Amino acid sequence: MPDGTVDVSIVIPLRDEEANVDPLLDELVPACEASGRSFELILVDDGSEDATFARLVDRQRRDPRFRLIKFTRNFGQSAAFTAGFAAARGHVIVTFDGDLQNDPSDIRRLLPMTDRADVVCGWRRSRQDAFLTRQLPSMIANWLIGFASGVRLHDNGCSLKVFRAEVVKPLQLEPGMHRYLPAIASQIGSRVTEVVVNHRPRRFGRSKYGLSRTFRVLLDLFRLRRLMRRALSRPASAPPLYQVAETA
Repeated sequence: MPDGTVDVSIVIPLRDEEANVDPLLDELVPACEASGRSFELILVDDGSEDATFARLVDRQRRDPRFRLIKFTRNFGQSAAFTAGFAAARGHVIVTFDGDLQNDPSDIRRLLPMTDRADVVCGWRRSRQDAFLTRQLPSMIANWLIGFASGVRLHDNGCSLKVFRAEVVKPLQLEPGMHRYLPAIASQIGSRVTEVVVNHRPRRFGRSKYGLSRTFRVLLDLFRLRRLMRRALSRPASAPPLYQVAETA
């Protein structure tokens, strides 16, 4: 587009996902093209120690719709999303996992829902994860988050979400706060809805953001209201010590 904007920005954190980069992008790009909207992919390397960033650079050389952000160390998903939101040029921002467990075909289905909602949250109703170590702690955490925030969702932890850009671009997220984005958005009157999405087994590698997140949620609940207010009141900025490599 002449002014540099696009319809959709898709923000994807990746950490040590070298085996997933090519399969992810091979599936994601056609799915985005099928939506009929202009798009960009903002791929955030969250301190990978393998060849993830090298693979991203190789793909970027072949497709100018890829924009890369490289962190000098692991800052976590909240920092990755914050940096991606700040860089996004889309009117709508999609967050997505880099491990192939989110289904790219769901993006096309969720995008039109922003006509009647400001935040569209994916719900992995049939999760393909271990029950005791992943699903059960998540169920407990979702109930607690709903109780503490007043925004009751089945699946706060699903990375597949769609936002109107003006809802998330001003936010500065502290570590772990990305999972509370719907609750934060509700504080400014945003309309939040939840939609069942597909969830697939992990094919390569292992989760880098695991069970420890559940314990973090329990700690956050004691200060959730204050954290939500701070996310709304602080100006957005990228985390320190990061480098950006992107196509002009």
